[in-house]
Amino acid sequence: MPDPESITQIIQDCRRGDAAASEHLIAAAYKELRRLAQSYMRFERPDHTLQPTALVNEAYLRLAGQEPIEWEDRAHFFSVLANQMRHVLVDHARKVRAEKRGGLAVKLSLDEVHGIGEKRDEEILAVDEALARLEKLDPKAARVVELRFFGGLTEEETANVLGISLSALKRDWVFAKSWLFSQLR
Repeated sequence: MPDPESITQIIQDCRRGDAAASEHLIAAAYKELRRLAQSYMRFERPDHTLQPTALVNEAYLRLAGQEPIEWEDRAHFFSVLANQMRHVLVDHARKVRAEKRGGLAVKLSLDEVHGIGEKRDEEILAVDEALARLEKLDPKAARVVELRFFGGLTEEETANVLGISLSALKRDWVFAKSWLFSQLR
């Protein structure tokens, strides 16, 4: 796996307009992105149809279909990809929920259906909805959650991305965790 400095260097090359660097960026960061996806997937239900590789690829494809992003630094790059992975998982959970309500679902008896990962899909959607409510209440606290929990950034990296002090970040993190906990209970 490339060290963080080499990924940072590739991002700096992208910012200087080096077209080849943008192609190297995903390749250089792929193992770390896949590790991040694996950490997401360990919280998923065992019969989940997405695998970490597919999650990384889907997140990247969604970004590739948008306007080019001016990567600020390594932390910004990973936070944007982590956010995309979160959206992939939420969209997947919504699709599964819709299919269970009669979309492309296979007909099974109630005994066969009981508990087939439905709880985890509902949890993903509940967290996403709670995070959306937190974003309306306190956008900075919601961003802290995205970067720390979904982005896997350290406290220092998160404070750096947000341009705030470490103590302010810790206050926002404590507030966001307790607020989300109260909403998800």
